[in-house]
Amino acid sequence: MAKAKARELRDLAADAIVSKVKEMEANLFTMRFQASMGKLENTSLLQTARRDIARAKTVLKQKSVAGK
Repeated sequence: MAKAKARELRDLAADAIVSKVKEMEANLFTMRFQASMGKLENTSLLQTARRDIARAKTVLKQKSVAGK
């Protein structure tokens, strides 16, 4: 999983960011389940996924505030 860059997210439309956040949240859910079962080898991916989601939500919020 590649790290989501804020610069790349700003280039996307708001709808695309929302769908990307949903996709990342689903992926995080899967990774949490794998981690609880002991099948996730690289547990640092959980932290990276959480931060990517937060980064995307921040960009989305910035877009909504700038649009007002």
